[in-house]
Amino acid sequence: MSSSTVITNIAALVTNDPSLGDHSPLGLVRDAAVVIEGDRVVWTGESSKAPATDNRVDAEGRAVLPGFVDSHSHLLFAGDRTEEFNARMSGRPYSAGGIRTTVAATRAASDAELEAFLTRYLAEALRQGTTTFETKSGYGLTTADESRALRVAARHTDEVTFLGAHIVAPELADDPAAYVDLVTGEMLDACAPHARWIDVFCEKGAFDGDQARAILTAGRAKGLHPRIHANQLSYGPGVQLAVELDAASADHCTHLTDADVDALANSRTVATLLPGAEFSTRAQWPDARRLVDAGATVALSTDCNPGSSFTSSVPFCIALAVRDMGMTPDEAVWSATAGGAAALRRDDVGRLVPGAYADLTLLDAPSHVHLAYRPGVPLVAGVWRRGVRKV
Repeated sequence: MSSSTVITNIAALVTNDPSLGDHSPLGLVRDAAVVIEGDRVVWTGESSKAPATDNRVDAEGRAVLPGFVDSHSHLLFAGDRTEEFNARMSGRPYSAGGIRTTVAATRAASDAELEAFLTRYLAEALRQGTTTFETKSGYGLTTADESRALRVAARHTDEVTFLGAHIVAPELADDPAAYVDLVTGEMLDACAPHARWIDVFCEKGAFDGDQARAILTAGRAKGLHPRIHANQLSYGPGVQLAVELDAASADHCTHLTDADVDALANSRTVATLLPGAEFSTRAQWPDARRLVDAGATVALSTDCNPGSSFTSSVPFCIALAVRDMGMTPDEAVWSATAGGAAALRRDDVGRLVPGAYADLTLLDAPSHVHLAYRPGVPLVAGVWRRGVRKV
């Protein structure tokens, strides 16, 4: 039988269960404790009421919250794009074509090199409190390269996304219809066994609405559930298509009409906001306040990728969302935990309630608000994933 551990003397515990504590969306419990048995949470509440356990950890008056759920990342790549970033910060605008640089480097890398890069970024994210992550292919753009990326990813997470439709492969740049046929045919057949999700970059310079619908529909027929890069660089059909296909999330959501906002608010599709991309490209910030006030479910994620958002730090994204996107600290923390879980259609992560995975982040601070209040400071003092302390 597995041993039990209580983490006690927690100043403020974020449970994301509004039936607990202060009955806010965060379900904030003061002077709290959490009991872990095996890989699950079995009890949460006030410290004075905690049951007896085999082991005890003293949080020493610090805050505990669910491990971050990073529901959008691109970690299967080789090389970096330092020169592109440097040029862009000197005045050159971002365009989707920069992806081709990473495609060339990724194709040239070995499986072992790709896995080494992936595990490096995962360890980096874990140290900053991320315990659940999604990651995508999309830098191979051949059947062999896309399928090998997914096989590597699947060794490290269940949340694997096939993104063969990132851009049109360079060798088929003059024949995008042929590339769509490849993505929806031979490439999909090879990739579907290794993925849970299918994604498409629906944007000028990538894939239009009709192409995106064909790709996502083909993926759904193979048992993959849709998610979409939508409305990042311009207004477009991505958000409406996401809602039409019951996509788990529409990601970026920077340029939205009132109809787009209403569609998200009246659907299960989560609006996943990726402020690292706007920070790294000096682009217009998404209007999180507008989405939250309309009743849409919002997630925050890193979009970690070498071209437009090379950060693995969810705390950094929380600070950006509060400072520049109109979110309150409570809303940003919820979106980076429970919101990310919703974007992955999960209820066993992103919350600290009995039955959920024991994925916890201990802050060297008395409150979760310090994630935005003290930007750039390494506040994560401990991380448990599936009941095991990793940091």
